[in-house]
Amino acid sequence: MNFNLKEIYAHMGVFALGIAWTLIAFAVASLAVFFERLFVFFRSRAASRQFAGRAGPLLAQQQHDALVKEADGSKSSHLAMLLGGGMKTFLARSRAPAGKLGPVELTRRDLVRINERITADVRRGMSVLATVGSVAPFVGLLGTVVGIIEAFAGIAKEGSGGLGAVSAGIAEALVVTALGLLVAIPAVLMFNFLSTRADALLLSLEQARSEFMDHLEDMSGDKRAVAAHGGAHATGSDVVSTRTEAGDVGHA
Repeated sequence: MNFNLKEIYAHMGVFALGIAWTLIAFAVASLAVFFERLFVFFRSRAASRQFAGRAGPLLAQQQHDALVKEADGSKSSHLAMLLGGGMKTFLARSRAPAGKLGPVELTRRDLVRINERITADVRRGMSVLATVGSVAPFVGLLGTVVGIIEAFAGIAKEGSGGLGAVSAGIAEALVVTALGLLVAIPAVLMFNFLSTRADALLLSLEQARSEFMDHLEDMSGDKRAVAAHGGAHATGSDVVSTRTEAGDVGHA
């Protein structure tokens, strides 16, 4: 007897239907996470490019308060979140009474904490894809095993066997396994795709963090040199170096 999917669905038992709808819920959750993460990544990329174009000149001119305002206005940019938070810490520590740790070192430590929060935000929801990709095949296999058990239980109850007696039940059971694989394979592909995008984003942020710290350390070094020379101005090469590093941050 030939069955189409509609007929197989109509003949499924309660347990098989529960497994099938569970797998469908897995698929919906995977698609929701995938498209939500794609939207977040693309929005962050676009906002970060706009913020970098404005932040580069502000860093070069050492307009740090203006940089903080620009970062506050770019809520969807992970780059703005990182540099804005670091600059807020640097300005607050620079204006506070001196302690054992200088403003640059305190900023470095705070940037590590900010980067950890950004990493958690970037990878948010991706555990759902990993879980679906690893669990869905076993959920489908569970439905298959139970379906085959029910098919053979029906044979024992009726007292007759043969391929015709069990083919319908086995077909229904195998459909659940196929559904599990159909859900798991795209989930794994989506997880790998998003992981690659997340790694690239986090690498760019790590480079921006390093260049930002270079800027702060270079600026602090210039101030110490000015104080050591009795108020002498920084050389033109120092300013060019600072601008070049700020430009690198702006294009990270």
